[in-house]
Amino acid sequence: MFKRRYKFRYVFFLVSATLFISCRGDEEEIIPPGVIPVTPGESSPVKGFFLLNEANMGSNKASIDYFDSDLGKYYQNIYPAINPNVVHELGDVGNGIKVYGGKLYAVINVSGYVEVMDVNTAKHVSTITIPSLPNLRDIVFDEGYAYVSSYNGPVHVTPDAPPGCVVKVDTATMTEVGRVTVGYQPEEMAIRGKKLYVANSGGYRAPNYDNTVSVIDLNDFTREQKRITVGINPHRMKLDSDSNIYVSSRGDARDIPSNTYIIDRNDAVSKSLDLPCNNMAAGGDSMYVCSVEWSSVTRKNTITYAIVNTKTQTVVSRNFITDGTEQQIVFPYGIAIHPENRDIYVTDARDRVNPGVLYCFDRYGKRRWSVVTGDIPAHMAFTRKALQNLDMLEPGK
Repeated sequence: MFKRRYKFRYVFFLVSATLFISCRGDEEEIIPPGVIPVTPGESSPVKGFFLLNEANMGSNKASIDYFDSDLGKYYQNIYPAINPNVVHELGDVGNGIKVYGGKLYAVINVSGYVEVMDVNTAKHVSTITIPSLPNLRDIVFDEGYAYVSSYNGPVHVTPDAPPGCVVKVDTATMTEVGRVTVGYQPEEMAIRGKKLYVANSGGYRAPNYDNTVSVIDLNDFTREQKRITVGINPHRMKLDSDSNIYVSSRGDARDIPSNTYIIDRNDAVSKSLDLPCNNMAAGGDSMYVCSVEWSSVTRKNTITYAIVNTKTQTVVSRNFITDGTEQQIVFPYGIAIHPENRDIYVTDARDRVNPGVLYCFDRYGKRRWSVVTGDIPAHMAFTRKALQNLDMLEPGK
């Protein structure tokens, strides 16, 4: 059995330059499984979603929640009850979750593996481990292969941090079949046609951040020589409805602000939106953007929300929450748009140490419901197959 418990006794500087955070004390416990009733969703082919809670680095508290839209029930920390014979802690820092080919994939960053589950049951199927490759960041899929980005080095801010890489994994065997070196500390990725785009942050080399996007040809899994230059410390990457790629730049929290760039279908930066971005999600012909921009000068966060019309590539709203309830959100962190009814989901990481909150807004920006999650709720993956055997997640069963 792959061992997932890791302990770290140092302070880690967040590459997003938001703020310093401390590890949990030994007295804190993983949130127990629970069921919270919420407002059921409209009947839809989308049956719900999985939410991966990152949890603070060193806490070993990454967890998965599940929302059943038809039942109107939110299930907390489902993995232990469904997998009683597997190590209950998913590991250290949940960095991404995706559904592909009947399976659910959860990237567990510092623990250095990808947990693979059956999407119908959330039961453990396999583990993707890549020897000598720590710090996994993102996962995307194409034609039977998974592509995993990695910092390719330990958790350590140093000018000598090595270039990162992208690993190609055969999803039939869950084994590595190729590897390509990219820029420094690669983050999110996007696939357009037969090209894979990789945001190179350079976060461990601060203040000498990277500012490029690497391009990999998926036909032969080779990196193109040319890189696309964007703002420093790039992080998020999302495709819009016209296959333009939106890239966030986190800046340096001092002199260079966060920004959002658009890479067109000719692999050129066609526009800078002058829009700070901590996270974003596409819905229809809109890109929903939220930002928590930390200033090391003022020692304060500036929180903003916006909608970009992806047809005109202009900011059409400076707040997609219309009922004033954004005032209750302490630290907006994750965001997702329901692919059918356009509900807006925003996660609140709050103090990044204790359980967070998930907010559901309708397409008009009015709050429908909210629930308590695990620590640092971050990544969501919608599913068109309702999770089976939910009885085992009900209290007393």
